[in-house]
Amino acid sequence: MKSLLALARGIDVLNDGFAVIAKWAVFSACFVSALNAFVRYGFDYSSNAFLEIQWYLFAACVMFGTSQVLRVNEHVRVDLLYARYPARVKVLIDLMGLTLFLLPMAVLIIYLSWPIFVDQFFSGERSSNAGGLVRWPVTGTIPLGLTLLLLQGLSEIVKRIGWLMNVHEMDTHYERPLQ
Repeated sequence: MKSLLALARGIDVLNDGFAVIAKWAVFSACFVSALNAFVRYGFDYSSNAFLEIQWYLFAACVMFGTSQVLRVNEHVRVDLLYARYPARVKVLIDLMGLTLFLLPMAVLIIYLSWPIFVDQFFSGERSSNAGGLVRWPVTGTIPLGLTLLLLQGLSEIVKRIGWLMNVHEMDTHYERPLQ
């Protein structure tokens, strides 16, 4: 179990790195958007590339930030009943959700998006807009982002099993009952 927990920590570090990229993508998208508005209204000039790069940066933000949101346990959850459950039940519910929903969904999307990315990469497909950008960088964020999410899901499963075995304290909302 110690080696699996070490692997989980490594996955966490990997996703921390991609979270930094996601944070800079948000900042960059805001900067490009403001610059685009300034140039468009100040100099009466616009470019499809400016608009598309904002879209690309937003894709990087979402696809590279998703796994970090899961890691820090800030994902959206309908917890009308969940909040009232004891920690052990929460962990079991999380394990069920991770294994039955998150992992299969991530594998399916990776499987479906990879051929599209490869096709666009080798064909050099470009946007149909005048002055548009090549498509493969933004399409590549889908399988990469879902691979990061899949890895983080595996990390979360390992950490929750470690918590159930009482060999790992999680840095999330689970609290051990007083003994």
